[in-house]
Amino acid sequence: MIIELLSGLISFICALVSVAFFTLLERKGLGYFQNRKGPNKVGLMGLPQPLADAIKLFSKEMVKPTLVNMFPFLLCPFMSLFLGLLLWILYNNYFVCSMGGLSVLLFLCVSSLSVYSVMGAGWFSNSKYALLGSVRAVAQSISYEVSMSLILLSCLVLVGSLSISLIMKYQFYVWVGFINFFMLLMWFVSCVAETHRAPFDFAEGESELVSGFNVEYGGVGFAILFMAEYSNILFMSVLLTSLFCGGVLYVFFYGLFFYLMIGFVAFLFIWVRASYPRYRYDLLMYLIWKSYLPSVLNILVFLVMLVYILNF
Repeated sequence: MIIELLSGLISFICALVSVAFFTLLERKGLGYFQNRKGPNKVGLMGLPQPLADAIKLFSKEMVKPTLVNMFPFLLCPFMSLFLGLLLWILYNNYFVCSMGGLSVLLFLCVSSLSVYSVMGAGWFSNSKYALLGSVRAVAQSISYEVSMSLILLSCLVLVGSLSISLIMKYQFYVWVGFINFFMLLMWFVSCVAETHRAPFDFAEGESELVSGFNVEYGGVGFAILFMAEYSNILFMSVLLTSLFCGGVLYVFFYGLFFYLMIGFVAFLFIWVRASYPRYRYDLLMYLIWKSYLPSVLNILVFLVMLVYILNF
């Protein structure tokens, strides 16, 4: 129990440090995509910039809007960050070994709960902009959770296990991404939509909703929502690499390549944001219900039949 607690605590600390410097990577990357340098004034090449931003946000005055329901309004950002960090106990530590190979079920349960924190952040703000942003976010998350669950099921059908560790060991000789290439592409697009990133950032549509569901938050509340979003992005990068491009972590070269793949997938989120304008909301819903869902179901049926024939 002590080893599990310590490994989980170390995972949380490393995740928070990764979130801090991933924000720096994003600002630097977007700067160079737009032919400018990005943050470069604080310290050496702007490296301490995330620490300066954190000090600024956490030292700001706590603004309390008059019409909000105060306790749930303050609780929702912390709930969002807690659920975002809770996913990181699935990352290769002792807790996963003690779950009896059911780590995928924990991921599905925790990721489905994160909708409530976004909905609450907009609902308890008592602001029309925040409410519209949260309604958009909930509809988008629920829609794309369907495709994510079915794509995840296709990987589980191939491996025959609910354990992320066994899914990675299964790919020692060949990646699931080679067998399931179209599922890999659809999973990445679903991850972008699930984390509300551009070009699917309808929960934070600046042109029509000011800032979306977090419009009433400032200082600490905004910083915690920001950290929760980026924590989810990094974990989705880890999960994509584990499910489709995994290998054996304990061999040095495989492990090094695994971490490089995680960094590349996380950078793809930045690349997509810099390259594409915001999608239209009705097209986003048509994409999942009229395109992705039938395609995923057809591929899933084909994989089930293939596995059954091979086992027979």
